[in-house]
Amino acid sequence: MTTAIYTHADCKLHEMGLWHPESPSRLQAIEDQLIASRVDSLLEHRDAPEADVSCIARVHTVEAIARVRDNVPPMLGRQSGYYPLDADTVLNAYSWRAALRAAGAAVAATDAVIAGELDNAFCATRPPGHHARPSEAMGFCLFGNVAIAARHAMDVHGLQRVAIVDFDVHHGNGTEEAFRDEPRVVMVSFFQHPFYPYSGDGPHGDNMVNVPVPAYTCGEEVREVVTSKWLPALHAHKPEMIFISAGFDAHREDDLGQMGLVEADFAWITRQVKDIAEQYAQGRIVSCLEGGYNLSALGRSVVAHLKVLADID
Repeated sequence: MTTAIYTHADCKLHEMGLWHPESPSRLQAIEDQLIASRVDSLLEHRDAPEADVSCIARVHTVEAIARVRDNVPPMLGRQSGYYPLDADTVLNAYSWRAALRAAGAAVAATDAVIAGELDNAFCATRPPGHHARPSEAMGFCLFGNVAIAARHAMDVHGLQRVAIVDFDVHHGNGTEEAFRDEPRVVMVSFFQHPFYPYSGDGPHGDNMVNVPVPAYTCGEEVREVVTSKWLPALHAHKPEMIFISAGFDAHREDDLGQMGLVEADFAWITRQVKDIAEQYAQGRIVSCLEGGYNLSALGRSVVAHLKVLADID
């Protein structure tokens, strides 16, 4: 197996204030845990390139792109100013570059996996993406990295069936909006509900298998959701490639959610998804970091996820 990890120093320069949980220390925690677990040396490391704006425009409106690009604040001496897009989504002087790297990692990983250079890839980038609606940034997210990569796979590489798997504690409302009623895409997820962004439980497209679960749902119940809801939909769709919105804030130690998953649950979910990919998609998976705010739990969970992707015992 060849598993790559895509990241870039620009993704650590985007920050939204010392108070904000979606911080550069998230990427450092992942790096530290990968080294401590001795997984780091078994992965291929690649720099995330900047995405071309035309790639982002396959998912987002011109106005949504311009609102991020044109409102990046200037540096004030050695410090960046801030520009709030909403109450919890903020730009600093480096946010545009970081957003281009996050989307660019997902697109580059898609190209490399489809070309057969890699079996699969994980994008350790930020800002995250699955709340970014086609028309606006929201919920810590500027652009929908997974949605951009999935659209690239279809529009550039001609794939006819892709799947998006989202295991973040929050509903991936932006991804759902981008692909609702798109027959080439099936999206499966679970998410705590009622909870931010207070969506996902109403009518949605036939291609959406997004399952709300109550607070304090633990791994055994989530595994039943995956077995009874996700897997039949994925088998029926027979995806040619799978994209993962890998959020680790459903971990029981994460204070931004109230679910009860542990590292073994994320590894088990990854194994089920990988089995589907091996059966229908030549093993092709691109996974992108979404949530996960308890730094220790995040690092350990990413290691568990990558061990399965890379077939590391």
